[in-house]
Amino acid sequence: MLRSEELTKAFGAKTAVDHVNLRLEAGHICAMLGPNGSGKTTWMKMAAGLCKPTSGTVYFEGEPVGVNSRASIAYMSTEPYFYTWMTLKDVGRYYGDFFADYSAERYRELLDRFELEEGLKTKTLSSGMMAKAKIAVTLARDAKVWMLDEPFNGIDLVARDRIKEAIISAAAPDKLLLMSSHLVEEMESIADRAVFLRKGKLIKEVDIDTERAETGCSIADEYRRIYGGQEEEDA
Repeated sequence: MLRSEELTKAFGAKTAVDHVNLRLEAGHICAMLGPNGSGKTTWMKMAAGLCKPTSGTVYFEGEPVGVNSRASIAYMSTEPYFYTWMTLKDVGRYYGDFFADYSAERYRELLDRFELEEGLKTKTLSSGMMAKAKIAVTLARDAKVWMLDEPFNGIDLVARDRIKEAIISAAAPDKLLLMSSHLVEEMESIADRAVFLRKGKLIKEVDIDTERAETGCSIADEYRRIYGGQEEEDA
């Protein structure tokens, strides 16, 4: 469904994504893992068509990502992207104007689940409330691919459980859900695939259940093994 071939993105002398070959299929919830600077956000932005590769290509259903693919790929960035004058109801209308697959009913259901009211002004939202609002409006689209960049940032434990429930309920055999997060244990409880990036390079892809059965290790264990010595190497 979503595939990158030799995908590379450089910002001056810094290579954020370095010749990444990755294939992600429908029917999976995939965790994209790695510390800051691994290339997770840059890879997602290129897959969403928001950032042009320096070289290589991202394909959606066999065609290079572009204007057409944006109608089927829903991307949630880490940055707030609502106008400060908006209420949460305005946010829903805004998405309805741009995306044919947006469901106002689904949006209201998710706001209720996350205990947010449509009349709230976006400029008054705490970081946690803003994160929940972004997730609600993104999952309100009936997209083929959802990409959530750090969806648990600023979210308390109870709200995380509700978000995980919403994510799991959105999963389907014909859809792909890709998430990045530093909260590896949270990702392990909902994802079935994991992709590890390090300094822009693809390090490893694993089926989470198979990895656990064959090695006895959790994804958190694997994360520590891969990245545990990185600070010393970078020093």
